[in-house]
Parts: sequence; C-alpha cells; structure tokens
Amino acid sequence: MAEINAFRGVRYDAKKISSLTDVVTPPYDRVPEDVQTTLYARSPLNMVRIIKGRAELSDDERNNVYTRAARTFQEWLASGVLVRDPEPSLYVYHQEYTFGGQRLVRKGVMALAKLEPEKVHAHEKTLKGPKEDRLKLMRASEANFEHVFMLYHDAKRVADRALSAAIADRTPEMIAEDADRNQHRVWRISDPKTIAAVQAALRDKDLYIADGHHRYETSVNYMRECRERGWTPAATESFDARLMTLFNVAEPGMSIRPIHRMVHGVPGFAPQAFLTKASECFEVARYASFEDMEKAVSAGEGKHTFGFYARGGAATLRLRDERVMDDLIGGSWSKDYCRLDVSILHAAILEPLLGIDAKALEEQTNINYSVTLEKGKKCVESGAEQMFFILNATSADEVVRIADHGEKMPQKSTDFYPKLLTGLVLSKMEIRKS
Repeated sequence: MAEINAFRGVRYDAKKISSLTDVVTPPYDRVPEDVQTTLYARSPLNMVRIIKGRAELSDDERNNVYTRAARTFQEWLASGVLVRDPEPSLYVYHQEYTFGGQRLVRKGVMALAKLEPEKVHAHEKTLKGPKEDRLKLMRASEANFEHVFMLYHDAKRVADRALSAAIADRTPEMIAEDADRNQHRVWRISDPKTIAAVQAALRDKDLYIADGHHRYETSVNYMRECRERGWTPAATESFDARLMTLFNVAEPGMSIRPIHRMVHGVPGFAPQAFLTKASECFEVARYASFEDMEKAVSAGEGKHTFGFYARGGAATLRLRDERVMDDLIGGSWSKDYCRLDVSILHAAILEPLLGIDAKALEEQTNINYSVTLEKGKKCVESGAEQMFFILNATSADEVVRIADHGEKMPQKSTDFYPKLLTGLVLSKMEIRKS
C-alpha cells in the first residue's frame, strides 16, 4: 500500500546560517502577512522567501512570486546555502511540545512516497485557490519544499522500533524551535538495513492525509502534467513521488486542535432569535461570561456541545438527539460522518438557521476560521464578526474512519498540532525532459 523510499534530502548548511530556527517557517497556509514580515526580517535566508514570497506591483508572467522563488532556490543551491545529502536517507523527526498542560513527543519519519492517489485516504475537502497557488510554485521550482503530514496505523510499532534503535544515543543533526517554543529534532538515517526494515514495515499500511491535502492533490496534478508532456523521472526524487512525514497513530503524542468558526454577513441576524430557533434541536444554556461558556464546551466533549458567542451574550448548544442528523443528511453520508461535530454544526446550525449552505462554505463568503478562542472573541467584540462558534476537536480515530468510508470532512475540520516546520528537509526533483 505504502511505497516509501529514502532520498537525498536538501538541507541548510549549518555553516552558512546563524541558526536553523532563524531560517525555518510554518507551512505556507499558516503565514499571514504579519508572520511573513517577521520571517523576512529574521533572516535573508528564511525559507518563507521561497514558499510564500512577497508580491510586487510590477509582477508579470516573467517575474513574480513563483519565478523569484525558483531563482532564489537555485541561487541558494549554487552558493552552498542549501546542500544535498550524499546518499539516500530517511529522516527521523521528533516534535516535543506542550499541549493540554502535558509535555509530549510526536515521532515520525520523513520519506519520499510514491504518488498513488487511489491508495491514499483523504479526509478533508480542498479549495481551488490554494491548489492553483502551490501548482505554480511547483512548476517554477520543480521541488517539494513542504511535507504532507501522513498517518498510518501499526499497533506493533515495527517501524518505530527500528527507527528508535537507529538514533539511540545519537545527537540530532538538526534542532529548531517554532514560534510556540516547541522543539523540532531531526536525525538522518542512511543505514540500508534500517531503511529496508522501515520500508517493509510500512509496505502493507494504508496512508491517511492528516494535513496537506492541497499539497498532495497539487503533486498529483503536477505528475499528470509531466506525464502528458512525455517527461519521465530521472531519479527517486522526481515528480512521481511526494515528500511526506509519516506518523503512527498507535504512538503517543498525537494532538489535534479544533478549528472554530467565525460568521459574518448574515442579514437580519439577531442573537436571541437565533437561540430560540436553535432550541428546537439543541439544549441551549446561557452563560454570564465567555469564559464560563468555554469551560462548559470543554466539559461537553463527546456530547456534541458547541459554544456560541455574539454581542447578545454567550451560550452553549448541545444536540438533543443524534438521529436528527440522519434526517438531515443521513441518506448521503455514513453514520460516522453524521456524528462529527463539524458535520452537525454545518448541517444543523449554519445552513438551516443561518442560510450558510455548501456553496457559501466553499466560497468562504460568510465564514472565517480560528484555532484560538481569543481571536474569535475579539472579532465579535470589535464588530468584525457577528458570531463565533466553538467546537471540540476531531479525534484521530474519527479522521481514519471517515477516510475509510471514502468520505471527506468539510474543509478546516482538523488542526494537527504542532505543524511540521518547512525548511528542515527539502526534495529537488530530477526530471528527464528529452
């Protein structure tokens, strides 16, 4: 099922940079303008200049963010800022972080995996715009700068044990911190026996996209373009493989944050009238403060409890009977899908009570997203948003079950934390074009 390969990764030369922390970046979709500005100022060699460069008023077909990214990439390779490892390797990746008051370590492995979309399970819908953006960058650069975050399940932990043994008592080749002070550590593994053991352990495993659906679909689209042109792979690192980091869901340390919904542009919205309508399917409880409401949402985990905040006050909405979802969308979706909190929010609240249908969600005409409660609260209080809905997190088991059904959750259903840093290990494609 999973054909993974060692590869000659491209990495920063430690002698050419002040620190790895100064040159890595979050994934492109987590780089708003203020973060981009911070990263530009941090180092002239920060990877953000490639994955999400600044647009200029004079941009045209010959000179734009994508062509400048490709040119910068080639310049860094030529000058030795970026170097290619001499032999094919796997890269063990540990993320040590704090979540829910606990210190955790999530352990994965970076590899190139063959692009086989019919064998890879996706769980989330994608949007057209981000895929077009990433495809333009891939065409210009012929490289994988960012990883697809993949899950697999192996209760026996065969690959994990082989990788742990290979790095025992070894110092990581790379150490960096992200903006939340989480530590990211990477070890390079070039031992053929270890690589073969990991390949064998994963060969019969299904792969599930946790994060990076747009990146994966973009790679598939680019592969098809290359084949249509008659191009062929010239090495393991080519257009028919994708840079991924794979994590075993049977390993501890897997954390998912909810992605909350901020709503605007609803004509005639009145908070009290909305809550009255919602009470037909939900138990509505009002709270004196945002903080009290948020605590009640957390306590209601697993019970389809949502937080609601508007200028008219704070409340929780708890679904009375799951069977209402069978009536709303049960004919089109599995029971697992119908029981997802994000499905309930969309099908039982946003569309019937606020008129926000699938088309509006796709076009993002009424919805903005936030992983932090502070942002949603402030946006409501400032008047930038009419209301804020708080959700509990989707679980890793739910992600796998939905993917096994061949279904896709609404976009922005999961936020795996922490994100994979971009700039630790890259992959430059080798393409035969004659």
